[in-house]
Amino acid sequence: MSTLPDYNFRDSIGTINKEGKRSWIYAKIPKGILYERRKWLSYFLLLFLFAAPFVKINGNQFLLFNVIDRKFNLFGFPFWPQDFHIFVIIMIIGVVSLALFTVAFGRIFCGWFCPQTIFMEMVFRRIEFWIEGDRGAQIRLDKQAWGAEKIRKKGTKWFIFYIISFLIANVFLAYLIGSDELIKFIKDGPTKNTHTLIALIIFTYVFYFIYAWFREQVCIIACPYGRMQGVLLDNKTINVAYDYVRGEKEVGRAKFNKQEDRAASGKGDCIDCKLCVHVCPTGIDIRNGVQLECVNCTACIDECDHIMESVGLPKGLIRYASEVEIVNKEKFVFNARMKGYASVLLILTGVFIGMLFLRNDVEATILHLPGQLFEHKGEKISNVYTFKVVNKTEHDFNNVYFKLVSPKGEIKLVGKDHFTVKKQALSEGTMFVEIDQAFLKGDKTTLQIEVYNDKELIDNETTNFLGPRSFN
Repeated sequence: MSTLPDYNFRDSIGTINKEGKRSWIYAKIPKGILYERRKWLSYFLLLFLFAAPFVKINGNQFLLFNVIDRKFNLFGFPFWPQDFHIFVIIMIIGVVSLALFTVAFGRIFCGWFCPQTIFMEMVFRRIEFWIEGDRGAQIRLDKQAWGAEKIRKKGTKWFIFYIISFLIANVFLAYLIGSDELIKFIKDGPTKNTHTLIALIIFTYVFYFIYAWFREQVCIIACPYGRMQGVLLDNKTINVAYDYVRGEKEVGRAKFNKQEDRAASGKGDCIDCKLCVHVCPTGIDIRNGVQLECVNCTACIDECDHIMESVGLPKGLIRYASEVEIVNKEKFVFNARMKGYASVLLILTGVFIGMLFLRNDVEATILHLPGQLFEHKGEKISNVYTFKVVNKTEHDFNNVYFKLVSPKGEIKLVGKDHFTVKKQALSEGTMFVEIDQAFLKGDKTTLQIEVYNDKELIDNETTNFLGPRSFN
């Protein structure tokens, strides 16, 4: 007859059965207006993910995360180790933005924008539907003995999964080492790049493992963002939610009967068809309330709306809503907590913009050689330095040299009078600075050094010059 929520679900996750074993999720093919919107958004994001490493802006890869060489490109904007503070601010802005978005709209990022969900639901699971059929057909296929049909379907699916995993691994590698390097490795062949081939095979099997077996457990077990939502959500957060006030009413849920007056009987609008459970990619019952496993994919909304329409009841039994809206019919309000996150985000964005304006295209670093003091050369004192000049621009600097501004003295580069710094590269070397003792202000004097390319001033740097104490 009626069914009330069973809160024992909070004792375990949705992918584990009563015996503690893996409970395989057989999701029903989702259909509906929200699924169509999510599908087209996913296609756009997939195109973006595959194209981003191969798109260039001013010669810079659109997105690059080269941890090995410590070089990063964000939207065509290059970041070097010297720009790490800017990169950190960007990451903090991303975290605060995600926190603000979660406080306001729940875990919608997971269902609509997360690459894991997009690949799982819009690529691998759709291939699974195409080969093995809908939920019932998949269950029957897994139960039947191994024969020609099962071998053909499972083998085809696993082979396609592996090929797609291999493509994803190549794109992932393009994000890490750069698309130009990846294309070069492909042209050279695997025999000349065995280390890269090994890395590629490892990535392929990692992605294959995730999408062929681990699947939705990435969102439930491995992803830290799922744990964050327990701290960030409150009763004012908009989530994919079941309207239990309307769905349960006085009597509770009950099967649909055309012959009865459902409103007069006190039965809730939920007809307990369980299709919202069958369509869920993480296998939860949304009617139990907000849960860790829910990724806000909205498949249950589409399915419930279709059923409500079929039985002549109002749609929206499952919808985007907050707890206070369901209970008190209060509309969404941008509360003090959200305003706090928004204020922090605004401040961080301002700091980031300021850092961008202060960022130099060329950055020189001049450091006193460790362990070396000073050397007497007649009336002059000599110090030895190492230098690095980073060129963040898209053109070469062919005639770079240093000029000592203060105090008076002479700079001598080891082995050359000037040097070249290629685009998006760095040059380093050693130099001596010689200063007459009369111009020293003590045992430590501040040097002002300018860096030129031909006659163009491209940077300036300060460093310390060591001298004898007797000239203080």
